Amino acid sequence: MAIEVLEIDPKEALIRKTPGSKRFFEEAQQVMPGGVTANIKYFDPYPIIMGEANGSRLRDIDGNPYIDYLLCYGALMLGHGHFRITNAVLKQMMNKGTTIFGTPHELEVEMAKKLIHLYRGIEQVRYTNSGTEATLLAVRLACAYTGKDKIAKFEGHYHGGYEQVLVSVNPPLDLAGEEEEPQSIPESAGVTDYHLQHTISLPFNQLEATEKILRKNADELAAVIIEPVQGGFIPAKKEFLAGLRKITDELNIVLIFDEVKTGFRVALGGAQEHYQIKPDLTTLGKVLGGGFPIGVVGGKKEIMEISSPQGKRDALDISSANVKPSKSDVLFHSGTYNGHPSILAAGLATIEVLEETDSYQQIILATERLKNGINDVFNAYRVPGKTIGLGSIFNVVITDHPVQNYRDMVKSQIGLRKELDYELLNLGIYTKPLNRYSVSLSHTEKEIQYTIDAYDMALKRMKRRGIF
Repeated sequence: MAIEVLEIDPKEALIRKTPGSKRFFEEAQQVMPGGVTANIKYFDPYPIIMGEANGSRLRDIDGNPYIDYLLCYGALMLGHGHFRITNAVLKQMMNKGTTIFGTPHELEVEMAKKLIHLYRGIEQVRYTNSGTEATLLAVRLACAYTGKDKIAKFEGHYHGGYEQVLVSVNPPLDLAGEEEEPQSIPESAGVTDYHLQHTISLPFNQLEATEKILRKNADELAAVIIEPVQGGFIPAKKEFLAGLRKITDELNIVLIFDEVKTGFRVALGGAQEHYQIKPDLTTLGKVLGGGFPIGVVGGKKEIMEISSPQGKRDALDISSANVKPSKSDVLFHSGTYNGHPSILAAGLATIEVLEETDSYQQIILATERLKNGINDVFNAYRVPGKTIGLGSIFNVVITDHPVQNYRDMVKSQIGLRKELDYELLNLGIYTKPLNRYSVSLSHTEKEIQYTIDAYDMALKRMKRRGIF
């Protein structure tokens, strides 16, 4: 891989090669707050504006090519524009004569049966339009089922952008309290004291400390929601999850596995398959939509049935106006686009490809090849970097110490990792700086080897500039 060794700052190099993105972003800021439609899409000095994509590749509006490891934050497990997904969506629209019925339809049941078969914790299903909506519904179900009004989440875990869970995702350590008894810290303006008082923070991968907090608050806690693999890349210890399952059962606390990131990527049946644990509720998204927006809540029938409208008062039914509400009434859940047929067609096509003989294993093998190659490059340069993750997702962390939770991650060499990411962007390796890596069926040996070589060149550049 013959690539020029640049001596300039990588951000400056990126600005020089993306003038079109710079101009576009300046215009975007006039019509959108911060120039983006979601805060997660921004990075300094400006996000790179993409013009087209195919397979594992992106091309920005200046014509620069990239190998894509962001993959829409992990959603595109088959890569960009996979023909099976495109064909499934076009067939659905053309054969059925519409993009959406606005009524129940056959694919809703077909997908539900597929998910019930794959996920040990799912007995019934409700569709939403995003992972955020899915976790919101799961929390509401848990509160209705238990009659309790507080939840607990783990420090460093992200479950969506609404007030109840937008707590202690990336809290400053000087405000976050003791490691074994973390404080709930707001992550956004508008998250009020009410939510901080009703969302309890827990220490990930620390069973004894977690149990102590849960027992102390058991009478008020409706649910514990957890990413079984934090951020998609820091795995829970098996004994930790097993203990958490046992404690929540005992205390009548609903255990929610947020598998929006890990669903299909850690295993076809998610992290619950890998860990052999059955949660009460499961949330899914990303991969399940095949590149389209979707969310799912699935779980125990007795919990899911709370949302059944049959014979109960409903918020949008005018005939219910004179019916006095009671606690046995339906839990409200609705959405015009829930169970969108075009999206379910894309999702079913994705699952079908992943279930085929070699497809899933091919992705896992490519991921392991990439992880091992990156680790070898770090070792060659004597940089304490390592890849962490399960299945087809991982992250790169630069530290000498084990990484088992958020606080371990914060103590790693984040500045060095960010410098590396900007070097890699200039070399055509795309993920948002500091983000995790996702691998797709479209990543071939050629892309994997190029990426490993790019890591070598990036570290060579950094060493010559005296970064380490």
